[in-house]
Amino acid sequence: MSPKVLNGKWLSKQFEQRLRLRVVSEKEKLGAVPGLAVLLVGEDPASGYYVRTKSKVATRCGFQTFDERLPASASFDDVAAVLTRFNEDANIHGILLQLPLPASLPENKLLDLIDPEKDADGLHPYNQGLLARGDALLKPCTPLGCMHLVDLALSDIESGEGELPKHGLPRGDLSAKHAVVIGRSILVGKPLVQLLLERNATVTTVHSRTAKIEEICRSADILIAAVGRPHLVTSGWVKEGAIVIDVGINRLEDGSLTGDVDYDAVAPICQAITPVPGGVGPMTVAMLMENTFNSFLRSITA
Repeated sequence: MSPKVLNGKWLSKQFEQRLRLRVVSEKEKLGAVPGLAVLLVGEDPASGYYVRTKSKVATRCGFQTFDERLPASASFDDVAAVLTRFNEDANIHGILLQLPLPASLPENKLLDLIDPEKDADGLHPYNQGLLARGDALLKPCTPLGCMHLVDLALSDIESGEGELPKHGLPRGDLSAKHAVVIGRSILVGKPLVQLLLERNATVTTVHSRTAKIEEICRSADILIAAVGRPHLVTSGWVKEGAIVIDVGINRLEDGSLTGDVDYDAVAPICQAITPVPGGVGPMTVAMLMENTFNSFLRSITA
């Protein structure tokens, strides 16, 4: 079987191009553009790379960017002061606190300080609660990107070729599909379950304490791995014809990047699969821009 490779880099460009046109339109009407603020604490190389990427994409989309860095030695009050300033700035519509934070800082308490209406990553407890209720305005970026990749897998569109149809990416039917999510973080696993349930999938969560995890994964029509363990998912975990979404991104000793899925072993039995890198990662950034733009629209119509 030759799988459909879900090119997230290509798909994110499609979202970016469409969003840029919408930003131009709103600027012509209102003379205003969305503003995205990113706070990076510490010198983690991977986080620094992600922040630079997000800033470049935001600039291409026509956003204003407000990036700030604090040293790893920054106190809770130092970080809180920057977030408060972002909350109060009318030119900022999306706020992202880049994770992970230094171990000395409480992530959840700082995420709680972000204005829920500017919570570009969808991690504030207010937005997570609305997500569980099915009423979320801002949804976590990585899970949202995963859902678009599932839609791409179920469509007749070949990723990487040309442009999306004028009507956009069709919404796939997940009714009667069994989705298995490996991982239970608030960043990916838990919100992803909610998004899959919204689409009428039957969902199972597995994690490090789950018995017969391989057997459960082999029952999945849609298998999503998000744990940060290189090549955890081998061919024995995957049902023939499944859609496999690999959220993991792990750096090996030789400096190369790999996912949670053993791509070479799993790809031949899949219907569709995401590569690492170039799969979920670019879609996460695209969804960050979508969330910020939607917050911008709500702010100007309030």
